[in-house]
Amino acid sequence: MANLNRRRICVFCGSSLGRRPEYAQAAAALGTLLAERGLALVYGGANVGLMGIVADACLAVGGEVIGVMPRLLVEKEVAHTGLSKLHVVESMHERKALMAELSDAFIAIPGGFGTLDELCEILTWAQLGLHHKPTGLLNVAGYFAGLIALLDHAVAEQLLKPRHRELLLADDDAGQLLTRCLDAPPVPASSKW
Repeated sequence: MANLNRRRICVFCGSSLGRRPEYAQAAAALGTLLAERGLALVYGGANVGLMGIVADACLAVGGEVIGVMPRLLVEKEVAHTGLSKLHVVESMHERKALMAELSDAFIAIPGGFGTLDELCEILTWAQLGLHHKPTGLLNVAGYFAGLIALLDHAVAEQLLKPRHRELLLADDDAGQLLTRCLDAPPVPASSKW
């Protein structure tokens, strides 16, 4: 049964489209799915790449979309002007903090450094007990297979504890991943050490 307190899902994703059409298809499907399930989308606020696609798809079916963007990027004219709400902040650090504050769960889809940075930071915060929200990884067309293997390698090398590896839910089906994130119990508080 879905956790009714989870109403806003933060999506970390690329400001580029990538080379595979599956990435755009997955972004559109996830945006639509969020709106259909009555969930708000929180994301980086851009009108370009996979970010623009997930937002447009959610908006197209009546969903609520909340963007968070640093002023620097607003001035570069990449801010989405049709959002339910756009928060303009002063730095990337503020952006990530506000996205985390506004969200009840997190899902990463394909992206580059920014996506990986956001995903790793939110997982680190969970590991340290700074939040207790689930984090998912939508492994579109095997995009994150290398990252998943790296995390498993980190466990094998005893640089990541198995209980911390379990903080990241992964699936190649958006509906199943979203359900797992909504149904997940709060991330347990545990000592990193």
